[in-house]
Amino acid sequence: MRDDDGSGEADRRRPGPADGVTPARDHSSAVVVDGLTKRYGAITAVDDLSFAVRRGAVTGFLGPNGAGKTTTLRVVLGLARPTAGSASILGHHFAELPDPARSVGANLEISGMHPGRSGRDHLRALVAFAGLPATRVDEVLDLVEMRNDANRRAGGYSTGMRQRLGLAATLLGDPEVLILDEPANGLDPQGIRWLRDFLRAAAAEGRTVLVSSHVLSEVEQTVDDVVVIHRGRLVKSGPIAELTTPTGVRVRSPHARELAGALAQGGAAVRADGEVLVVQGRTTEEIGDLAFAIGAPLHELAGEAASLEEVFFRLTSDEEAEEAPA
Repeated sequence: MRDDDGSGEADRRRPGPADGVTPARDHSSAVVVDGLTKRYGAITAVDDLSFAVRRGAVTGFLGPNGAGKTTTLRVVLGLARPTAGSASILGHHFAELPDPARSVGANLEISGMHPGRSGRDHLRALVAFAGLPATRVDEVLDLVEMRNDANRRAGGYSTGMRQRLGLAATLLGDPEVLILDEPANGLDPQGIRWLRDFLRAAAAEGRTVLVSSHVLSEVEQTVDDVVVIHRGRLVKSGPIAELTTPTGVRVRSPHARELAGALAQGGAAVRADGEVLVVQGRTTEEIGDLAFAIGAPLHELAGEAASLEEVFFRLTSDEEAEEAPA
């Protein structure tokens, strides 16, 4: 018999959740992916992927379309069997969690609701199935600001409203970990801002949030850490502040030529464009002191940093992705 990925007996004998192999507990991490490989026949969707998601933080899970993000999340949630390696939540494979509904809330797609059933009835069915108190339905509808639309049929919901209903479903068990796949899809700017505030508040309450998204400008304002994958492999992980470190100092002055000369004499690298200089090798304080010393007025003095979008495209270029992360 072949596994769901089309692999043969050799792959089926590798350790996985069904083999009862329990990963070592990592009390600083809520989600741990260790050497994960997932093949579908001849296609390797995830290739020896390892990363950890720390507790109480919002972690962005990033990668181009087809990078293996959804496949990874499906393995983490026990919806797909790994070809090799393992994935755990709160120190357990998903199937071994003692109370999964109260441990993990996940939303990988927004098409699982019956179009003829109201949003409220959809949530009522879920709490009944999970053995949760019925009072949670109205509580989570309030959390996602959907009480006024709860009695409408889900088939008439906009994409954004279906996203909110999906998020409400993840919150029914008041879980410690939230795993969300592209939750900003279909949201208008107001909805995206609401989602950002919601995720930040969840982390402030001590929850762990793992969220995949292609809206990089919003991710940059929301997450604490990032995990970047490309072609199923890890290319970078860590605090977002480390990825978007300052790349130089932007200076604007009517005496830019004189200031550039003084900076270059002192060993700084200077790129000039009219009144604007981009300086590397000197801090804002050092540049300000030098400008004062030579009598060069400053109209702008600020550190420049690469945006997450710039870092993302650099990391996921084919040339960069060939190199293993440090």
